[in-house]
Amino acid sequence: MNRDNIDFKDGKVSVLFRKMLIPTLLGALSICAVTAIDGIFIGHGVGADGIAAVNIVVPIYQIMAGFGLMVGVGCSVATSIHLSQNNIKAARLNVTQAILIASLIVTILALAVILSPNTAGKLLGASPTLLPQVSDYLVWIMPSFVFQMWSMIGLFTIRIDGSPKYAMWCNIIPATLNAILDWVFIFPLNMGVKGAAIATGISIVFGGIMALYYLVFRYKTIGITNLKRSVTCLKLSLRNFGYHCKIGSSTLLGEMTLAVLIYVGNIVFMHYLGDDGVGAFGIACYYMPFFFMVGNAIAQSAQPIISFNYGIEDWKKIRETRTLLLKYCIVSGLLVSTLFIFFPKELVVLFVDANSKAGEIAIGGFPLLASGILFFIINVAIIGYYQSIELIKRATWFVLLRGFIILIPCFILLPMFLGSIGMWIAMPVAEFITLIAIGVTAKR
Repeated sequence: MNRDNIDFKDGKVSVLFRKMLIPTLLGALSICAVTAIDGIFIGHGVGADGIAAVNIVVPIYQIMAGFGLMVGVGCSVATSIHLSQNNIKAARLNVTQAILIASLIVTILALAVILSPNTAGKLLGASPTLLPQVSDYLVWIMPSFVFQMWSMIGLFTIRIDGSPKYAMWCNIIPATLNAILDWVFIFPLNMGVKGAAIATGISIVFGGIMALYYLVFRYKTIGITNLKRSVTCLKLSLRNFGYHCKIGSSTLLGEMTLAVLIYVGNIVFMHYLGDDGVGAFGIACYYMPFFFMVGNAIAQSAQPIISFNYGIEDWKKIRETRTLLLKYCIVSGLLVSTLFIFFPKELVVLFVDANSKAGEIAIGGFPLLASGILFFIINVAIIGYYQSIELIKRATWFVLLRGFIILIPCFILLPMFLGSIGMWIAMPVAEFITLIAIGVTAKR
């Protein structure tokens, strides 16, 4: 079996992990950059209404991204295990089934929104003033989510197939394209929010085509294969897809925790600090996906190594990989925390004037928020580790703990006793308590 120079069975764990991590991390950060660049261009080119309109559509993004990650994680775990047992045919079938069924489901959802964008916009909470922009954005962005499934599921497979650098470029090239097109459509062409949607949609389509091209024409071991047209094949495909969703379900919940964090945070900041408080928190929300992607990239880099060796029951290598996972989480968490502690002004002025009320609130709050970044990254990565060894219930429990059970009470109670400080440390406290719970219940 040609694995290029990535041998998950006999290769040195530290070398394997590094080869996977660098391109995976760069690719993940480029995805976050797309969101941040959108916010910067829309803020300067369209104004506050434009940012508000796009923020209303954010839950759709999170649901689609969570769905793609859920299927991608589940499929990659199943594929890695089949690969470790040298069952190449089953590995290819799992990838093909995952991409096909996910694409069909998203196509149906996209058509429903496109046929009635105003209804979808109202359900998302758009006001009459913002509804035209929200509807415009939905109509142009929804078709691209089919291609996003190709990209999100495909990138997991491409890494397992021994091409993490190609997977990296599948993120970086579309991100760069999005930045260029954002500027073109928003400024010279003056297309506003509609232009931003078209720019983002084109970049997503491009990334999806790159991933699918690899799986059809460039794969080494794992790629797209033909499926039989029979009732038995259909039942097998649905069964496998259900298994993928089961394994990756905590990843979907992980994306939903960001939605809950933003939703509850907006309510609390509005209650205590008004529009300026929501604006300050909104700037923080542009950065939070970076925290998630750092932890998720570390988990994704470890996943093929862990799942492969889980399939052959090599627990020594699994423990080595877990140790490296934690070390990289600590280093990256401390680095990111340092930025938010010592350079909050520089991070804030990308979006708003530092002397504005919202800017002042954000600059004061970022160092407090930084106290939880390390715990946030570690928790995301450890949950990914549990998924890799099929401890689905444990992974799901910790997602619920950090994103719902602890977070919501923290947002409600802490401001009552600590004022604005309590609002900024709600996330850090929830992540810290979750990390303690993970430590107490750790068995492997």
